[in-house]
Order: sequence, then structure tokens, then C-alpha cells
Amino acid sequence: MNIHIDISDNADELGMRAAGKIASLIEEAINKKGKARIILSTGMSQFETLSHLITYDLPWDKVEMFHLDEYVGLDESHPASFRKYLKERFVSKVNLKAAYFVEGVDAIPSLTRELRKEEIDVGVIGIGENGHIAFNDPPADFTTGEAYKVVTLDRRCREQQVGEGWFRTIDEVPTEAITMCVKEIMKSKHIVSAVPHEVKAEAIYNTITGRISQDVPATILKTHPDWNLFIDKDSASKLLAI
Repeated sequence: MNIHIDISDNADELGMRAAGKIASLIEEAINKKGKARIILSTGMSQFETLSHLITYDLPWDKVEMFHLDEYVGLDESHPASFRKYLKERFVSKVNLKAAYFVEGVDAIPSLTRELRKEEIDVGVIGIGENGHIAFNDPPADFTTGEAYKVVTLDRRCREQQVGEGWFRTIDEVPTEAITMCVKEIMKSKHIVSAVPHEVKAEAIYNTITGRISQDVPATILKTHPDWNLFIDKDSASKLLAI
């Protein structure tokens, strides 16, 4: 187990530190191979990290980005669309070599082929309130060999989306999503998780103190050879109280 835990005073400081780590890993890959491939998470917890990441003067035209997950049947014009989120907050801000999005179930085969052409250098992987990574809700499938698959979202995951303001009621939240699978995420050479806010304190506590379990999907990250976890005093509050 090789976890690097960084605790910041607040979410903005966390975002700055996480972005610095991501940028350094991207630069390292480009210096070594002439290019870099990354996976990006979305959601409210990633606001600060992405806002700091786009300020780095990197050779972005050597970077390929892969989208982690998306709701089934949600139009890109919807405020909760993660395609919309990434295009507005990241893709439109830097000059990427390429960006690959989860465009629907029919696109999974072609997206999988692109993803598996070469190693992913940096997986930026958030952790949900229910301990999920991507939309792999508990009990998560740790064994499937698929790169992406359709999953049914649990109630707590859907409640999180309402709590973050993406939907007005839980009935508006789609019940299915397409997600990158756990084994595929774990193939990333480096993983960086930016997890601020008190609503994530339980998930962080369970992830760090618990055994590896499908019931807390993020615990699998502890088996990765290079996992960098960035938390703030709010998300670390239950850990700090031990």
C-alpha cells in the first residue's frame, strides 16, 4: 500500500495542491514519452482542482483526456451533463491533443479502443459520499474486464447529485449511468484524488480505516502503487478525530 495523503486547510488550497501534483505528473509523462494521457473526474468536489489545473502552462497539445462517466439518456445541454461540465470547465480552456467523451451506450466500444491504445498516465478520481469511484456504487464490481459499463445508481448517489444542486429532486436524477469500471481505473500509472468538504468525511474515514471492500469502493485505491489523496480539514475531520 502506497498512499500519499495531503491535508489542506480549505478546498481552494486543496485544489491548488492537487492541481500541482497532476500538472507535475503530466509534465513528467510528456518529458519521458512526448505525450500524456489523463482521466478526469467531475462534480462539485473537482471545481477548485480544475480551476487551478487550467492555469498551468503545460504543452496541452500533447495531452489526451478521457471522460470518466455520464448519465444514460441525459442531453448534453442539461446542467448536470458531465460532458457539458468538462467542456466548459476544462476542454474549452486548454488546447488538448484530443478529448474522448462518454457519448452514450453505442459509443462504448470505440471509446474502449481509444482508452486501451496506451497506458493512462494520470487518473484523477474523486470519491463519492457513498464511497463510490466514478459511478461504481456499492457493492462495486471489482472484477469485470469491461472498460465501461452501464450501472444502476443507488439512492445515496442520486441524493448527492441533488445535494450538489445538479437536479431539483431525486426523481429528476437518472437511475442509470455509464461508468469506467474499477479495474480499468486501477490501470492508471498514477491516481490523484481531490476530495474536499465535510459531506465526504464519512467516505474518507471509511476508505482509510476500513478493509478493502466492495461496500466502500474507494478502499480499492489503497492497493494502487501510487495513490495521492488530497483532502481538506473538513473531509479529514473524522480521521483527525481518531
